[in-house]
This record gives sequence, C-alpha cells and structure tokens, in this order.
Amino acid sequence: MVSDADAPVFRAPMRSRDDVVPEGSGVERGLAIGLVGLGGRLAVAPDSLDAAVEAAASEHGERLARRIARFADAPNGAYVWTRDLDANVWLGRIRGPWRYDDRWGAVEADLVHVRDCEWLGEPIDPRRVPAAVTAIFARGGRNWQRIRSLDALPQTECCWSRS
Repeated sequence: MVSDADAPVFRAPMRSRDDVVPEGSGVERGLAIGLVGLGGRLAVAPDSLDAAVEAAASEHGERLARRIARFADAPNGAYVWTRDLDANVWLGRIRGPWRYDDRWGAVEADLVHVRDCEWLGEPIDPRRVPAAVTAIFARGGRNWQRIRSLDALPQTECCWSRS
C-alpha cells in the first residue's frame, strides 16, 4: 500500500459510455458495495488483467484498454473522488486489486472493471472539497483520471483524516 504522503488522487465518475445504462447506476453500485470502477463490458469475462486489456482493445478500442491498465495500476491506498446524481462528492481509498465483475448488477450498471474501495460514510461538505476536484468534475466527462494539482493531495488527506 502506498503511504499517505505519496498517494495519488483520482477522479472516478463511474459512468458508463453506454447511453442505455441509467446515469448514476455505477456510482450507486460502487458506493453501496464498496467498489470503484469503470465500464467496458466484455463479451467473455476475462481471467486476467492482460486478457481484459486485450479484449477491451479488440471490442472497444485502444483508449479503453489503456484506461483499464491505468486503473489497475493505481496503487492500493490511492484516493478516489466520485460524485453522485445529487452532486454530492464522495471520497474513498482503493483497497484491492483489479478484477472483472461479471455479476448481473455489475453488468447492468456497466461497472465491471472494479477494485475494492473504502468510501467514507457520508459525502464531503462542499466547502471542504478541494478546488482541483471541483474543477475536474465541472469539466465533465466519463474518464478515470488522475488529479495532478499540487494542492489536491494535502487537501484530500485533510478531508480523509477529518471524516
């Protein structure tokens, strides 16, 4: 596990690129059962990360394949921010390795590339959310993304330790 002082900070929208999937279903699932993840359902459940990356490249393109690899490479202990449909902002920490979740609920929400995540029990007060986190969500998008602002880590650590 990475030390707090070295923990990267990520945005995890947990939104499917499949417009048939109801917006918010990935975030609801992740928060409810302690997961962080991204979409990209595959025709056959892979038995390894390499197989998932290869299948994703073939079925969805190289961009998703690279995104899955980056997601899987994030260290245990990394901080993750997400936002629910009510615009509440949640903070969590990655607590396990990548796996492909092919259970019905995961496929339905298109939250299939997952890692265990320890989410705080309630959303962060909007006044305490780091400006870099607010800005990265304001830009929109559905991508897993590292937040590289210099003040993101100390402000995120503060939110984590105070909650």
